[in-house]
Amino acid sequence: MALYDEVFANNKKWVEEQTKQNPKYFTDMALSQSPDFLYIGCSDSRVQPENIMGVKPGEVFIHRNIANLVPNNDINSLSVLQYAVEHLKVKHIIVCGHYGCGGVKAAVAHDDYGYMNTWLRNIQDIYRMHKSELEILEDEDTRHRKLVEITVREQCLNIMKLSFVQQKYFFDKTIKIHGWVYDLENGSLTDLKIDVDQMGRDLAIYRIETKH
Repeated sequence: MALYDEVFANNKKWVEEQTKQNPKYFTDMALSQSPDFLYIGCSDSRVQPENIMGVKPGEVFIHRNIANLVPNNDINSLSVLQYAVEHLKVKHIIVCGHYGCGGVKAAVAHDDYGYMNTWLRNIQDIYRMHKSELEILEDEDTRHRKLVEITVREQCLNIMKLSFVQQKYFFDKTIKIHGWVYDLENGSLTDLKIDVDQMGRDLAIYRIETKH
């Protein structure tokens, strides 16, 4: 059987297994979604959010792109954020990077990646802003890991710039924002303990009124 055809055979087997355990599995799933988590991660095929978080379908709203970026001018990620915050009313926003990220490595490789250069420029700007912090690290792997962590922190910063996020964070107090890193070599998740509260207060540039 060709690899492509195996996908549909696997799907049929999976459907049978789920309905055997719970005949209403799909009818219940189709009614609505109310996830507690918004996960913003890398598109890397080795990083599967639901597996590493140990959650079930319907429990996490997922947005993925190269190097888990949330650029200020990216309508895709900003639309996902607004929908998750205002309509799904998620309780946690997670930005999750991973060590060994190909996007982060490509951004500092000085190679020409064509159209992707525009996207990678976001990471290059992060490197430029934190150049002194990064270049004191002589080991290339250590420097890469640090850039992965800084990139996650900068995406949390971009999220905190959004007015609808500030409303939910400071006034409604219904969301929390987290920066994580996943280690491909051992499967572990690390919470970077980013001080998003102070970060947000430094960026609270909107006059947001408490909703009644």
